[in-house]
Amino acid sequence: MSFYFVPYLNFNGSALEAFTKYQSIFGGIFTTVQRFSDTPMGEGLDASESQRMMHIALEIEPGYTLMASDILPSSGQTIIQGNNHYISLNAEDEAQATHWYEGLSEGGVVEMPLQRVPWGALFAIFTDAYGIKWMINCDNV
Repeated sequence: MSFYFVPYLNFNGSALEAFTKYQSIFGGIFTTVQRFSDTPMGEGLDASESQRMMHIALEIEPGYTLMASDILPSSGQTIIQGNNHYISLNAEDEAQATHWYEGLSEGGVVEMPLQRVPWGALFAIFTDAYGIKWMINCDNV
């Protein structure tokens, strides 16, 4: 039996914007871009909420998909940013690690810049401009 983990993120109206940026960094294809207005769930929502993402999926490579949705404040949903989760990326080489770090950390808050660490890798920890926490590790340096 094979399986893979799929990170699923929630946003407060910026899922499409965030995923467009993520696609510019990682590549891949959108396999789903579905607004609430595309479904019966959008009926009765105001114009701004109906345009939010009900579901968006970015397949970066086969077996590596990032998914998300926007919350609906009118339904009582809220975003609570926490420090109990990160998306950890393992880069193939220093160029890829640098590309990911520069693109994802832009406009965000850097906790640890991309640097060599005691275990011999390049490593970084930061929160992107959309409140998503990331770690980048590159052992091939």
